[in-house]
Parts: sequence; C-alpha cells; structure tokens
Amino acid sequence: MIENPPILTIHRGWRRPGASLLQRFHGVQTSHLCDAMQGRGALDWRIKPVDPEHATFVGPALTAFAYPADIAAMFGALAEAQAGDVIMLGCDGFTGTAVIGDLAAGMMRNKGVAAFVTDGLARDRAGIIAAGMPLFSMGIHPNSPALNGPGVVGAPVVVGGVQVRPGDIIVGDADGVVVVPLDHAETVLERLGRVRAAELRAEQAVRDGAVMTEGGQRVVDGATIIEGVSL
Repeated sequence: MIENPPILTIHRGWRRPGASLLQRFHGVQTSHLCDAMQGRGALDWRIKPVDPEHATFVGPALTAFAYPADIAAMFGALAEAQAGDVIMLGCDGFTGTAVIGDLAAGMMRNKGVAAFVTDGLARDRAGIIAAGMPLFSMGIHPNSPALNGPGVVGAPVVVGGVQVRPGDIIVGDADGVVVVPLDHAETVLERLGRVRAAELRAEQAVRDGAVMTEGGQRVVDGATIIEGVSL
C-alpha cells in the first residue's frame, strides 16, 4: 500500500430490516432457505457452530472486515452492535490466529448480539460454550491476534465465499449459515412458502413408502423434486 489506511473505518446509516420481517424468518431451516434461493446462499461448509446446541438464530448483518491476525474490526463491530444484530466478520479465511475468544463472545452476549459469524478461527471453546451465544467459525485455534488495525465496519464484505451487505438477513442453524439479501427478502419468503409445501408433501410420500421410480426430476423454485420427494 502507498499509504497506511486508518486503524478503523466505520460506516453508519445502513438500512435495517424491520422486526416483523425478521420474525417471518424465525424457525426457518437453512436448507429450505437455500432451496428458495436457487440452491445458493449458504456460507462455506466449514463455517460451523462452536456449540451445535446454541446454533439457531436470525438477525440483521452488522458487517466487518479484519486484516490478518487483527481484531480491531471485531471490537469495532462490538462497539457498534445493537441488540439482535449478527456480527459477520470476514478475514479472507485467515487461519494463523483466532479472531475472537470467550471474553469478546461474553461481551457480545451482554450487548444482546444474536450471533457472531466469521470465516476465521475462534479460541477458548469452553468459555464460548459457557457464554451461550451462537458463534460460527472455521475452527478453533489458540494462537492470539493483535489489536493494531486496519479494520472496517459497516461496509459490504465477503464471508465464506458469500457477499454480505449490512442489513442483510442472516439465518443460522446446526447445518450452517445463510445470507438472505435484504432487497430480495419478500421474494425469498414467497418462494419459501412453496418450498415448505413441497417438502411436506415429500416427507409424507417418504412415510408412505415412496422410492425412486421413473419420471425423472422437475425443479420447483430451486427445490429438486423426484417423484414428489425433495432432495
């Protein structure tokens, strides 16, 4: 770089989804959401909950980008977070050090943060589990980071191969994390209703003894249906 960037840059004023819109995504399976978005939207499969017993959440994305081995952006996001936010921290998949530990996770829980998601690593697994807040990472590593910057909060970021804009709706469960672009939320919900209906019919067909038969496959709003059975 020709010039050193600021230690921390914070962008404010982005649009948040309303509580009523967020409520409509509560209890939705991540796989069903992907079906409603042409089979896409989930972060890298390696990003999983530290504690599968605390993995379900819904909330608006508070985005952050951290330079390698640095946590200025993580603490900047913590300072900016409102109750119910999901902190989405991208770090280009850096795995040399952790980007969050149990103390920061506990502070986020105290602020009412709904979840923390990163394509980096976490540390202090036992303490994170005790904090009880959904926390997703690429894995666990005890190496410690620095607090030097630079970092960015509140700008579009890529996490786990998926672009996330501040205010996008983030849904997580034990299977992974899905990003629903805020501008497409109503369309996704409309498709989701049809996906769920198809899934219910497919589940009943399986209970009734359905097997693979001739007839090929057809696609309904992103869900692949084979003889009435969703994959």
